[in-house]
Amino acid sequence: MNIELILKYFPEINGEQRRQFEMLYDLYADWNAKINVISRKDIGNLYEHHVLHSLAIAKALHFHDGSKILDFGTGGGFPGIPLAIMFPACQFKLIDGTGKKILVAKEVSNAIGLKNCYPEHLRGEDEKGKYDFVVSRAVMQLSDLMKIVKKNVSTRQQNAMANGVITLKGGDVQAETYPFRKIVEVMDIDNWFEEEWFREKHLIYVPC
Repeated sequence: MNIELILKYFPEINGEQRRQFEMLYDLYADWNAKINVISRKDIGNLYEHHVLHSLAIAKALHFHDGSKILDFGTGGGFPGIPLAIMFPACQFKLIDGTGKKILVAKEVSNAIGLKNCYPEHLRGEDEKGKYDFVVSRAVMQLSDLMKIVKKNVSTRQQNAMANGVITLKGGDVQAETYPFRKIVEVMDIDNWFEEEWFREKHLIYVPC
């Protein structure tokens, strides 16, 4: 449990945001004992492997107030919940096809008092809304993800980066990104975070 890791890279967060981040460990440890949303042996690394990893997106882009973001395949709430804490003036919808995982996301979101986070048990194919960005963490191959969520990216632009899809992945992503080679941007997360675990972790951005 190390909230200091968040403060190391985001010293600008306010007292309410710090309180919300601090609450995450006990909540996820408690829920994870009932519903396995994080590897049991990994719960001690919650802040590094899950919260800070999610916040790599906040290093790549500071969402403009009023932005709408869809977290596709959120599981227990990543990256959506950390991003919703970081950007309280933006709206986050979190969807997952597994109901018990969405239950955890709802309970954690409610417990920390998030007013801008809307978890829903829903498959991506059934999501009809329009969003500035779709975000995800290694849910599926990029080509498959794009086929499902491209319909959900709004044409109305309000951010420094063009609307599109942002996904977090590890390892060699060259083959996966090749179909999008003319437009894709791959950012190395260890440019932002110095911990060893972030080596060969990437943020992939595909404008739509």
